[in-house]
Amino acid sequence: MHGSMALTSLLVCADAEAVQVLSRIFQDLSIEVETCGDPHAAQTRIEEQYFDALVVDCQDEPSATALIGHARNSPSHRSSIVIALVNARNQVKEIFAQGANFLVYKPVSRERALHSIHAARALLRQERRVQPRIPVHASASVSYPGKEDAAATIVELNENGLGIRTTDQLPPSGKVYFQFALPGQDSVIRLAGEVMWRNAAGQVGIRFVNVPQASKRALQRWVQEQSTEGTKDRSLSQSAQTTNVSVRLSAGLGLLSASAPDRRNLSRRACCLGAEVYPADSKVPHRCTLSDISSGGCYVETTEPFPAGTVVTIVVRTNDLKLCVSGKVLSTHPGFGMGVRFSLTSDEERAHVQELLACAEAESKFTL
Repeated sequence: MHGSMALTSLLVCADAEAVQVLSRIFQDLSIEVETCGDPHAAQTRIEEQYFDALVVDCQDEPSATALIGHARNSPSHRSSIVIALVNARNQVKEIFAQGANFLVYKPVSRERALHSIHAARALLRQERRVQPRIPVHASASVSYPGKEDAAATIVELNENGLGIRTTDQLPPSGKVYFQFALPGQDSVIRLAGEVMWRNAAGQVGIRFVNVPQASKRALQRWVQEQSTEGTKDRSLSQSAQTTNVSVRLSAGLGLLSASAPDRRNLSRRACCLGAEVYPADSKVPHRCTLSDISSGGCYVETTEPFPAGTVVTIVVRTNDLKLCVSGKVLSTHPGFGMGVRFSLTSDEERAHVQELLACAEAESKFTL
C-alpha cells in the first residue's frame, strides 16, 4: 500500500479528534500520513525523511512556528506545503511569516480541511476536487459583523463555493455575506458562506451555506454554460461588465446602531434560530431564521424581507420559553433577508435579548 502512494504527509498534532479527521482525508486521497504529537520530535523526522505536506497544530504556537521555520530552512522541505491548524488566539501573521501556506481553523471538520487540501492542489501536484472551480475575475461586495461592503475579487467559482482575493481579515467563523454579478450577466447573486481556508497571498476559500433560490438558479445556469461551452477566456474578458452593476450589500448587523464605532463594539454571534416575525398591526407570522444576533439587533434571513422602517416583533420559541423582542428594519435585501435593530423599552425585553444570546451560544457549542 505504501509503495503505491506518490505523496507523503506528516501530521503534527496531539488532538485525537483532529488527527482522526485529517488522517482519513489523506488516506482517502491516497496520501501516506504519519502522525506525531510532539513538534520537537517532528523536527527530527523532517531531517530524516521528506514529506510533501506538513500539517502543524498551533496550539503551542512557539513550538509550532519553530517547526515551520525549521522546515522552511531545510533544503528538502522548502517546497513542501504547510497547513497550520489555528484558532482565533493564534497570531496568523507570524505563522504565515514562518512559511505556512494555508490555515485551517479549529475545530477541524472534514469539509473544512478537505477544502484546504484541495486548495493546495498545485503544491500537492494533484487535483482531486470533484467539482472543479472555474477561473473567473469579478468584483464582489462582502459584509460580515463589524464590516460593510468590503471589496473583494472573485478568482474561482463553482456551485458550492468560491475563491476570492481581499485585503480584509474575514472572520474564521460565522457567516459572510456576498453580492456580485457574474461576468456577462446583469443579474446580481446574493448568498452567504463561511471561510474554509486562506493563504499568505490573500486568497480565501469560501463554502456556500445559504443561497436563495433565484441566486442558485442563476449560478447553476452560469456554471453550466461555462462547462459546456468552454468559455473560460470569455469570462475573463467580460469581467469589466460587472463594474456597471451596483454591488452594495449590508449584512444587517452592520446597521444595528447609529455609528460605525458603536456597531463594531457590539458583541455578535452567528446562530440559526427559527423565529416568527410579525409586522406592526398584523397577527400573521412570517417564519424566518435568525442568522446573527447581538445585544443591539439581529439579521433575519427571509426571501421576502419587509421594507426599511417597518416596526416588527420577533418571537423565538424554545422548549421552555417564548421570547419576544420588538425592533425596526434598518436594511433590506430582496430574496435574502433584513437587518433589524432592537427597540428595547422594558427590562423584560432586555432580559429576552440576553436569553436569545444565551440560546445562540448554546447552539454554537452544540454544533461544534
